[in-house]
Amino acid sequence: MFGFGFALWPLYNVFCEVTGLGGRAIQVSDNNDQAVASDRVVQIRFDASVNSSLPWVFQAKEKTTVVNLGVPVKRLYLAMNPEGEAITGQATYNVTPPEASLYFVKTECFCFTEQTLQANESREMPVYFYIKPDLPKHIKDITLSYTFYRQGYEPTDNMAHH
Repeated sequence: MFGFGFALWPLYNVFCEVTGLGGRAIQVSDNNDQAVASDRVVQIRFDASVNSSLPWVFQAKEKTTVVNLGVPVKRLYLAMNPEGEAITGQATYNVTPPEASLYFVKTECFCFTEQTLQANESREMPVYFYIKPDLPKHIKDITLSYTFYRQGYEPTDNMAHH
């Protein structure tokens, strides 16, 4: 059983890269990609959630926006720690439809590193991205979803995940 479980991990990674599950297929710019502006627009929805392991309040500052393909964009999420102690969290992300994740290029994101919020601290968390101009024509709406987890959180079978 151990060998079987161990062998599934590489298959899971390949599945996530192909489908965009867990944001694995989202491209991260190495600054060699140059955004090329296009007149074509796409609507982006911003989703935010917090795992039950983390007592933060987390939301997108804007729920939707319309962007031109190839144009760099900055959007903000808001996070607040209402607790009386500092807490560190890490965000995971996902893009839907999965095919769109191949054209969604993040240049900077709060999700790249752990975030520590002090007691009762609120913070704006920016994400910088652009959508490649060769996005397939049938994709007109994209959803960017984030879920924050407490740093060091290990999911178990008996815990709620949202």
